[in-house]
Amino acid sequence: MAMLPFQPTPFFKDKNRAFWWLQVLGWLGAFTLRGVSGIVAGQDFPFFVIIFIESFTGFSITLILSVAFKRILSLASPLSWASSALLLAIAVAFFASVQTWVIQIARPDSGGFSQLLIGYFIFPMTLLGAWSALYFAINFFLQVEEQTDQLERLEAQATSAQLAMLRYQLNPHFLFNTLNSISTLVLLKQTTPANAMLTKLSSFLRHTLIAQPGGKVTVAQEVETLKLYLEIERMRFEERLRTEFRVDDDAARGCIPSFLLQPLIENAIKYGVSAQEEGARISLAAKVIGSRLRLTVYDTGPGLQGNQNAAEAVKRGHSSTGVGLANIMERLSQAYGEDHRFDIETPPDGGFTVIIELPYEIEEQDEPVPSHQKFPRPSNKEGTRETTFGNPQTGAPA
Repeated sequence: MAMLPFQPTPFFKDKNRAFWWLQVLGWLGAFTLRGVSGIVAGQDFPFFVIIFIESFTGFSITLILSVAFKRILSLASPLSWASSALLLAIAVAFFASVQTWVIQIARPDSGGFSQLLIGYFIFPMTLLGAWSALYFAINFFLQVEEQTDQLERLEAQATSAQLAMLRYQLNPHFLFNTLNSISTLVLLKQTTPANAMLTKLSSFLRHTLIAQPGGKVTVAQEVETLKLYLEIERMRFEERLRTEFRVDDDAARGCIPSFLLQPLIENAIKYGVSAQEEGARISLAAKVIGSRLRLTVYDTGPGLQGNQNAAEAVKRGHSSTGVGLANIMERLSQAYGEDHRFDIETPPDGGFTVIIELPYEIEEQDEPVPSHQKFPRPSNKEGTRETTFGNPQTGAPA
């Protein structure tokens, strides 16, 4: 798509420049309109001199009014409207007096001063009244627009702070479990695996520093982060932890809130893998359906053991510290409002599934995912096995 060679600027972004444009064009337009009407009516040369002085006088008076009105608006006093009306009346009287004097000089036979002043009074009153009304209307509009922008900025800051708070809850929750595992290895004098876990932990934490707390990452980047996390957990559970990723190429380019899936994987390990002697398989699927991005995380753990109302069970406290599913639901609400889906499925015979659907969004300057970053097929070396998505049984409240 062709791009403009310049960036359009709002007219009122520079208020001072906008005022001068309106001031000059407005009075020039008034002079032109009066001049054209004079030409059509066959007026003589003194008429054009009169309307020129009339336009210049109005231009000068409105400059003085703009300064006075600006100060009156900044006071926000109950007497501001009365003061504005008084200033306008004085300006109209002065305008009419100056123009009546000019008419008498240009046309000595036009009549007496008082007679001309009364006859001419309506025109400057209409002209300056319209100018003043437009001045106050534009300033009121700009004030409302500024307050609206400020409110939007405050709401955005509040949302960003809320998202950051929710994100920052995850790291202490994860660190608590990981440091406990390292402490256990140290107590058992297994220094080699403890050192390896510390190394992987530092790599994982360094990776988390890249993502902004309230920002978004691609699904591919989120999966890379999950793989770092799973390397740490696999040192604890070894063959008991089996993983599987099924991510379509177009889904890999979709954007999601950073660290959206990590709590699901963490709690699947806690309630699925560690709860069973044989461990469990944790699977992640991502695909694009129309304009929606669907993410499915499931495991083959015990689930909620027959509790069909999974969402209510989570609310009643099955989510351990409450950082898991409740955190994700709050983050989704903050980021997408009602435009998302968050479903939990837990069959009576075990298993736990979380399905998330979001608007499909990609980065504006998205680059193809390099071949070395595409998601590997499950392999026995990584403790995974090849299966297909269907209606899997899963298990683990987050």
